[in-house]
Amino acid sequence: MTKLKKLILGRIKNSQDDLVDQNNLEKQNEFLSDDDIGQITESKNSVMKQNQETDQEWLDEDLEGQLSVDVFQNKDNVIIKSTIAGVKPEDIDIDINNDMITIKGKREAEYVVKKDDYFYQECYWGNFSRSIILPVEVKADKTDAELKNGILTITIPKAKASKAISVKVKSE
Repeated sequence: MTKLKKLILGRIKNSQDDLVDQNNLEKQNEFLSDDDIGQITESKNSVMKQNQETDQEWLDEDLEGQLSVDVFQNKDNVIIKSTIAGVKPEDIDIDINNDMITIKGKREAEYVVKKDDYFYQECYWGNFSRSIILPVEVKADKTDAELKNGILTITIPKAKASKAISVKVKSE
């Protein structure tokens, strides 16, 4: 579960807790009738049910995972390394367009496990992608990619730096 999902679900839970606390406070209020308290409780339960349904729909969405990468250089190349264990080379797409490289793929689970049977579920299964702006000009057509022991290594040769040219301005 991503940090964003955890944050949002935490806020939803807090708002549900606030409704419960508000309901308890209002029960103590002598000016409310039993019908008023019943309506408040019914309204609170309806909101909580809607939140739970929305949470489940949101959690069931197919979201794309993001790769962790190291990007560095040596004298001649830009090198990108990423851990993508469990992915077949034919399930990885690498596109270079101008100054951006995009790595996409899919990690498929080899078996199906019911949610109730999990003790922990931390591994990401499904589609993933990562786009990286390249810090220098490269020769995209000379790119090499290798997958070895679950580590993807992409080597992109740097383009030769163009020489600075001085231009003299003529007067008329």
